Amino acid sequence: MTEDALRVVASASNARYRRLLALVGSSRERARAGVVVLEGVHLLQAWAGRFGRDAEPVEVFVARRGLADPEIGSWAMRYRRQAVVLEDRLFDRASSVEHGAGLLAIVALPAASLPGQLDDDAVYLDRLQDPGNVGSVLRSCAAAGVRRVLCAAGTAACWSPKVLRAAMGAHFGLEIHEGVEAAELRVRCRVEPMATDAGAARSLYDADLRAPVLWLFGNEGQGLDPALKAWTRARRVSIPQTEAVESLNVGVAAALCLYEQWRQRGFAGSRRGAGSRSDRP
Repeated sequence: MTEDALRVVASASNARYRRLLALVGSSRERARAGVVVLEGVHLLQAWAGRFGRDAEPVEVFVARRGLADPEIGSWAMRYRRQAVVLEDRLFDRASSVEHGAGLLAIVALPAASLPGQLDDDAVYLDRLQDPGNVGSVLRSCAAAGVRRVLCAAGTAACWSPKVLRAAMGAHFGLEIHEGVEAAELRVRCRVEPMATDAGAARSLYDADLRAPVLWLFGNEGQGLDPALKAWTRARRVSIPQTEAVESLNVGVAAALCLYEQWRQRGFAGSRRGAGSRSDRP
């Protein structure tokens, strides 16, 4: 494919390019515009798979070198009305990935409406600060069939480029709610809350997890908010480990809990074989 049918930007002073830099570099700008920046073919595929062929991104930016890649080129042509070709040096300045493949897409921030009552499985992230941990938990949620994730203020922004990369497209299989405080969570919760606690007498593997659960995962250093620690409804379970370390990484702990829950339910909904990819251009 050639760039003949696409607009080309070669100047760093171009208004659209400057706007791209602002969005890539500032969570405040992204929030103000109500958009998310996706980098790479995989994330764009995941977005298109969630919202369907009729959905269109706000803008797509392709590195000139990316046009030589048939997959990137096909996405650029699919969204040619929104597509812009950037000189490689300009694209690399905007990219958050070293030697990135050459595709950036700006899409509308997915809307998620928090239900009045939480009556199914969910995960609550209480001020997790590491984007890698947040992305890891989101990916485990999607893999184990837990669709709703709630985040306290102070949790790493779920739609930031770092969290998006860590979750590898899991966002688009989830309902994500940010800025949910502990008091609001307690009012809405209609299922059993559960938290990990190294001192808990009951092991994760002895707990009955067949009914819906609201999992509580706390800050990497401080643990859960005092209001959640004092929540008498919340059951505590421990994860067996040796004395070689004080505790598990929160992303690992979350994965163990979610997969044990899924195992007890017979891995309901497990994918048995690869199907066709309707999200491909």
